[in-house]
Amino acid sequence: MLEKSPSTVNQAALAVIHESLKKHRELLWKVNHKIFSNPETAYQEFIAHDTLVAALQSEGLSVTAHAYDIETAFEVEFGSGGRVLTFNAEYDALPNIGHACGHNLIATTSLGAFLAVVDALKKTGKPGRVRLLGTPAEESTGGKVKLVNAGAYKDVDMCLMMHPTSSSVYPGNVLGDAYDRTLAISGFRVIFQGKPAHAALAPWEGVNALDAAVAAYNSVAVLRQQVRPDERIHLIIKEGGLVANVIPEKSVVELGVRGPTLARARALEERVLNCFKGAAQATGCDIEIECLGAYADLQTNLPICQAFQDAMTSIGHQVQNNIGRATTPASTDQGNVSYECPSWQGIFGIPSPGGAFPHTAAFADGAGTAASFETSLLSCEGMAIAGYRFLTDDNLAYQVKKYFDDQRDD
Repeated sequence: MLEKSPSTVNQAALAVIHESLKKHRELLWKVNHKIFSNPETAYQEFIAHDTLVAALQSEGLSVTAHAYDIETAFEVEFGSGGRVLTFNAEYDALPNIGHACGHNLIATTSLGAFLAVVDALKKTGKPGRVRLLGTPAEESTGGKVKLVNAGAYKDVDMCLMMHPTSSSVYPGNVLGDAYDRTLAISGFRVIFQGKPAHAALAPWEGVNALDAAVAAYNSVAVLRQQVRPDERIHLIIKEGGLVANVIPEKSVVELGVRGPTLARARALEERVLNCFKGAAQATGCDIEIECLGAYADLQTNLPICQAFQDAMTSIGHQVQNNIGRATTPASTDQGNVSYECPSWQGIFGIPSPGGAFPHTAAFADGAGTAASFETSLLSCEGMAIAGYRFLTDDNLAYQVKKYFDDQRDD
């Protein structure tokens, strides 16, 4: 692990990064507010995409819109030579509850950090390339999974992003946590196909697909008693018939299976799908299983965590680097990126009504406030400093790469 030490970023670069965020504050607020006010779900983030592209073009940067054959992805890069630093921007929302995961703030912090590093490279003339990648659909099938498969990270030396949570989880003046680790998840859609019949005149002629879904649901409920504390199963019945007096001929269930590693999630997945296969056999239904994709666990790079904490300390702010805390029982496609290149997802707290957590309407209310925007900029500055330091500090770059290589060898 990287030993705690003062940031090696020179004072001139620190000043440029600070002034860049002040200079771009109005632009960042407009982008943040526009994305928040127009929540768009997976692969429908057209307003967010166009807003971010326009903001970057207004700074004289050449942007590749609709990058990697993904309509709502984009890519922009500045600099030459040296190492490649990438910031990931998320901007998709959740159905019905908008930006309840605060992706408007994720996009804002990554945009702000990118522009700050651009300004620092312009000022110092140091070698290095900084890239901002627009990554849609994190809440669905995972835009980053598609980007990984398309080779978007093949030349990346370090990838950074930040995610908001409720500030209520942090004591005193602590703004967030430099360390985060998440679960892997494997998602599925299961379709039961039965046979319709009049539910009163001849129910024995039917094959009830809703019964299969309910039987599978109850079997999974029983299975939950025998899973490990760090594993999760969750599912919904999306379709179960149209009218009560017709035996349902089709039902649809969507589910997610989580574990601390992708291997553990796959092992649990087999047990869960056996519940569905058993329900199909018991009811006489045909069954179709469709894989919706998988997110790997987040492989946290500890030298990056320490570099971020050092950066925040250098500008007078306190964050935790709590490497001993439990894994966050959530999942992200940033995990897939962390298997491709040294990666990091820091956490920052925002004020939310009643201390509400992500994926609630109350957290969405908090994510759109000016107070949350101002709080996010503090962590954004630390991320920019850590990123610029990586481009200019060979010792930090070595430790980051070595830690990543050691993880892959484990």
